[in-house]
Amino acid sequence: MQNDDETDEVGMRVGEAVEIAAGGEETDRLGLRALRTRDSILRASRALFLERGYAGTRIANITDACGISRAGFYTYFQGKREVFNLLGEAAQRDGLKAISAWDALPHPCSRRDIADWVRLYFDFLDVHGPMIFSAHTAPDEDDVREAATRMALRVSFVLGVGLRSRQRTPTQLPEVLGLAVKAMLDRSWHQIAVEDLPIDREDVIGTAAAIIHSMLDG
Repeated sequence: MQNDDETDEVGMRVGEAVEIAAGGEETDRLGLRALRTRDSILRASRALFLERGYAGTRIANITDACGISRAGFYTYFQGKREVFNLLGEAAQRDGLKAISAWDALPHPCSRRDIADWVRLYFDFLDVHGPMIFSAHTAPDEDDVREAATRMALRVSFVLGVGLRSRQRTPTQLPEVLGLAVKAMLDRSWHQIAVEDLPIDREDVIGTAAAIIHSMLDG
């Protein structure tokens, strides 16, 4: 008898899998009820990956959490790996969007402008941070680790280029600058949101903004 993971590989695909962020075309094609069901599967899977880890989450756990049948799950997804991939793609897309919002700040920008951007980045982490920073939520596979490394380097480079463009004396390596700022923000968010350090979120945002501002032409 096949277990859930073996069945995943068989790919009992009843319907076509859809993108995590559905636009107007997906709404028209699937209908609002179907979109709500698919989003419910994604939300439940994210929570279960965090609670049980990827390896410890079975299709039955997801369907029980959503109140749907096994066939209902396979109407939308081939297996839990596809769900994980879609959650990862959403995190990557939203992360790049949050980082790219830096380019929309006034030039020169004030501490308040930077604080607004840090707040936006923290909002992104509120949604995706637990998945990103919890190693047990991901498959223990080389391609997943390599993809995460590539994405981290890309985000660091994009952020570093944006920061360096506002420096009077530009940092030589933008990816290093971006990595340093991103690491500061990621760790600060993790300590107040996950480790629950008794420090006010707005105080952290304001201090981070002041540090970043001091690196720039301000």
